[in-house]
Amino acid sequence: MHTVWKGAISFGLVHVPVKMFSATEDKDISMRMIHTACNTPLNFVRKCQHCEREVEWGEISRGYEYEPGAFVLFEKDELEKLTGEVTKEIKILDFVDLSEIDPVYFQKTYYLAPNETGAGAYSLLLEAMKQTGKIGIAKVSIRSKSSLAAIRIIDRCIAMETIFYPDEIRSVDQVPNLPEQSNVNDKELDMAKMLISQLSTPFEPEKYKDDYRAAVLQAIEQKVSGQQISVAPEPHRTNVIDLMSALQASLEAVKPVSSEPTPLPADRAKPDKPKSRAKSTKGKAKDKETVPS
Repeated sequence: MHTVWKGAISFGLVHVPVKMFSATEDKDISMRMIHTACNTPLNFVRKCQHCEREVEWGEISRGYEYEPGAFVLFEKDELEKLTGEVTKEIKILDFVDLSEIDPVYFQKTYYLAPNETGAGAYSLLLEAMKQTGKIGIAKVSIRSKSSLAAIRIIDRCIAMETIFYPDEIRSVDQVPNLPEQSNVNDKELDMAKMLISQLSTPFEPEKYKDDYRAAVLQAIEQKVSGQQISVAPEPHRTNVIDLMSALQASLEAVKPVSSEPTPLPADRAKPDKPKSRAKSTKGKAKDKETVPS
């Protein structure tokens, strides 16, 4: 793996020299924009609208538009100076429980490996965090961007998860049309809970596949080999009249073949069949009651 950053984890006066590696990789299929007339890839040109010419990288600085058409400018070295020495330090500020952090805060995961001289301190921090069950909340700067981070253990490795600052998280109060109260039908709730129970299973990430990416790759191979692409029809969807019917249909769809029928809530259970009367073969005999099997 490619090293993306070198520095040290610090907690108290302890420094742990580390190297950083990306824990994930983007497998999106990249496609270029092509000029249809001649099949030539298009290039994006950095053009100044005022000077009406292409601009070289050496002529470019960064600017913040504080009001329409008015900018304050920064050179690259100015921004680098603002980050100071923290660019090479993952400074742990506190230790907390992982369960206290809502997943909405997490951004990107990195693996941290000990540097040539940091194996002892690395092992010490790893084992201490394992035995206490705590994770570290740290500050770090990567490529001139400051971020909060969670330092935690994944198997035999110290990992770092960049996390958003609290003011970067939008409040749910900004989401329109949320219900004021959860007014739900008790019968529908029972059915929904049964459906969740039927679909509950241990998390096995390897069983989830990117079907879209696989389909695009297959289409690319077919086009390269000159084959005609065939698209599978959309699966047939049954029209469902109401929510209760949808829940019942969903339960039936996920029910194992060999299992007993999924029981309905008590107040929706079907009444027992009425007892039928069978006549004797002899006309004058009294009718005899028969119990349904």
